[in-house]
Amino acid sequence: MASADVEMVKCACPDCVCVVSLSKAVTRDDKAFCCDECAEGHPDHAGCDHAGCTCHG
Repeated sequence: MASADVEMVKCACPDCVCVVSLSKAVTRDDKAFCCDECAEGHPDHAGCDHAGCTCHG
């Protein structure tokens, strides 16, 4: 039986507590983010909207 290795990383946004798999991460400047809002530096000062995360950019 083959096994799949999934590497999980914390979102690179300093205010975010999300952990995301590298295969689903949004990548900017060689950093992994949980979503576009975090990757873009929260231009609208909106959080990532993931359940349990208090990230507000």
